[in-house]
Amino acid sequence: MKTKVAIAIAAALMSASCAMTDASTSQTASKPPAVLTTAENTQAVAGQALTLNQIMADQDWVARSPESAYWMLDGSGVLFQQKREGSQLRDWYHQPVGKDAHQVPLDKLHNYAYNNGVYNSDKSLLAYTFEGNIFVRDIANKQTRQLTRDEARQSQLLFLTDGRLAYREGNDFFVVEPSTGLTQQIAALETADAPKANSEPKDFVAREQLDLIEFVQVERKNKADQFEQQQALQSNNESLAPKPFYLGQGKEVVAASLSPAGDKLIVAISEPQKWRADGDIMPNYVTDDGRVAAQPVRSRVADAKPVEHEVLVLDLSTGEQTTLTYNTLPGWNDDVLADVRRENYAAQGKTYKSEQKPRPITLLQDWGWREGAIRWTDDGEHAALMLEAWDNKDRWIASIDFAGKRLVNQDRLHDEAWINYTHNEFGFLPNSATLWFQSEADGYSHLYVKPLNGSTKQLTSGKFVTEDPTVSGNGEFIYFSANKPHPGNYEIYRVRTDNAALEQLTKLGGINNYELSPQEDQLLIKHSTALQPEELYVQTIGTDTALRLTHTATDTFMAYDWVAPEIVPIASSHVADPIYTRVYYPKDYDPNRAEKYPAVVFIHGAGYLQNAHAGWSGYQREFMFHTFLTEQGYVVLDLDYRGSKGYGRDWRTAIYRQMGTPEVEDLIDVVKWAGENTHVDTNRMGTYGGSYGGFLTFMALFNEPGLFKAGSALRPVSDWAHYNTGYTSNILNLPDDDPIAYRRSSPIYFTEGLEDALLINSPMVDDNVFFQDSVRVVQRLIEHEKEDFETAIFPVEPHGFRQPSSWLDEYRRIFKLFEENLK
Repeated sequence: MKTKVAIAIAAALMSASCAMTDASTSQTASKPPAVLTTAENTQAVAGQALTLNQIMADQDWVARSPESAYWMLDGSGVLFQQKREGSQLRDWYHQPVGKDAHQVPLDKLHNYAYNNGVYNSDKSLLAYTFEGNIFVRDIANKQTRQLTRDEARQSQLLFLTDGRLAYREGNDFFVVEPSTGLTQQIAALETADAPKANSEPKDFVAREQLDLIEFVQVERKNKADQFEQQQALQSNNESLAPKPFYLGQGKEVVAASLSPAGDKLIVAISEPQKWRADGDIMPNYVTDDGRVAAQPVRSRVADAKPVEHEVLVLDLSTGEQTTLTYNTLPGWNDDVLADVRRENYAAQGKTYKSEQKPRPITLLQDWGWREGAIRWTDDGEHAALMLEAWDNKDRWIASIDFAGKRLVNQDRLHDEAWINYTHNEFGFLPNSATLWFQSEADGYSHLYVKPLNGSTKQLTSGKFVTEDPTVSGNGEFIYFSANKPHPGNYEIYRVRTDNAALEQLTKLGGINNYELSPQEDQLLIKHSTALQPEELYVQTIGTDTALRLTHTATDTFMAYDWVAPEIVPIASSHVADPIYTRVYYPKDYDPNRAEKYPAVVFIHGAGYLQNAHAGWSGYQREFMFHTFLTEQGYVVLDLDYRGSKGYGRDWRTAIYRQMGTPEVEDLIDVVKWAGENTHVDTNRMGTYGGSYGGFLTFMALFNEPGLFKAGSALRPVSDWAHYNTGYTSNILNLPDDDPIAYRRSSPIYFTEGLEDALLINSPMVDDNVFFQDSVRVVQRLIEHEKEDFETAIFPVEPHGFRQPSSWLDEYRRIFKLFEENLK
């Protein structure tokens, strides 16, 4: 029978008005409810017909939700972007708290584009860039001054400790006096060898020429004299631009960060990296000139070569250039892939001999960072880097001992699988030499602090993850969102940095993201439920009420009686934690009717993504399609298989070296649960999913025939050796190191197992998962003489479809597949 135990964490659409604040020092996570009921649609009009044409139409009909929202400087209102109806353009709006929004005129927009601005020490000035130019806002008199107006692009704004404003332009650094506009170049980075007056003779003929011809000797002497004079002038005359730092011929600057004291630069350089080879192309058959265009695309992980960053400290006062070595980092030369290589060697009849040698190490590249991997204390006395091994097994936070010219390890995070490419926020607490950072050290993404010369202290703990941390201006609190109440419910919290006292600030249900107001007394909340797209709310910290600011969902969307899914923890037969799953039931669901229901399992994409939550889904068309399916008599299940986001390190890394195995095991458990706990006929179940979901559709149909009677793979990965390096090498290592993992994880090796109906939907100009992935699988199926498969191609579509007609065609085919095979 269908379970009806429910706790309404995300209540009606206006649930924000009854939010509660709970101050607590407890870190103990309460047991989540057996079933989480998502929001009910109290505004729906019964009887409204739902069609695929409506679902797949231009999504303006659903909502034009606020985007990129942030606070006005005085906290009186917010600014946000909104998609223009019928266009891809976005317009800016000003929304005062408690008043109507109005559009920001284009001629005034530069006055408000300060979202990523930087303050000076007393917060009297705010500097920011707009369209590549620099502006400075005087907070007290509300006046904005433009400092640059040119075609160059300025970035990396930073108020120095002496009050001047520094910025980067290309590989040059400048400082400007905000009150006068006087600009001075303080550093120049040149990716070349240092110039010389004369080069050494390169061969016998050149040497003899120099010895024999007096004219050549005189010319060389004159050239050397002129060179020395210019060098002396540059060293002794302060009116000239500083002498460049020469970083080496053929190098490229990966990152550069100026000290707030203005006296040092930390620079990372590497060999130039090519993102593609000449042969990495994608044919585009539908172009405006009627010809076939060969579009360049990224290279494949199979072609990847190790990358290393060289970290330099440049002294702007003396011109000294110091290279930091990695040999002070624990594990810097470990053979962390020894067991993997040993297994692969043995499979080839060879013996692997492990040895210690330097590992390629780079600055860490986090996919969600606001800042880079180099952080300074406010006074510029200390700096820290976040580094990662190119083999993805280690992450270090290392401070720089400037006097000793070496790196000092502050925190090493080692993972036998791979270091997460998110949840790596870090920095120094304000006016302090104490680091704060996120880490999965205890299995979940939590917050820590560590003085440079002290011990690490964990601030948060429990079976939940912290997201989007923000440090208060005085360093007393770290604000964050977390799924502490339930894996599918993210609320907003703050934790004290001194005693780890934890305080829950919202109880809105659903999903909540936030922006802290400049005065740090209010939260701008981006709130959604399963039935409500994201809207903006404001809540004063310490109160129990959140005020809704925007109403962007259309009347047409609100008129439909959408099915609110339940979030069910389905027991796993392989691990202790359950498989959280959205379950959609027909409105007239009857557990006692004679005929059992057919069912569809949706498999989300991206792999590391969470979709079985109580907020608005990024898969909004799929969400609406699921209501449509329930109206046609289907039960729909949508699971967060192992590898999904939001459930900690072990859940994330379960797929290491075996993509497609744990996830299909979870699909089996979900199908079994549906047969035992709902009135579903497990002999009439289908599945579909896109990208990673398409990959898993392949793996399920090829390796577990009969589990699903039909499946549709959308833009599917078929061979991981052809996917990109940044994603794939984390999970499967490199193909040359670990061919076993690639053969174990790629559907193209298992095509012979297909016995059920398969529909492959492939966009042809997909520069993420190449059309070639589907072409090669189709050829394999033809060679296996398989009959029950079809391929639908979409000539103008990239990975994310753009045309409503393509969406409609795709989902008509999916629905037809289910109707023909499951009914």
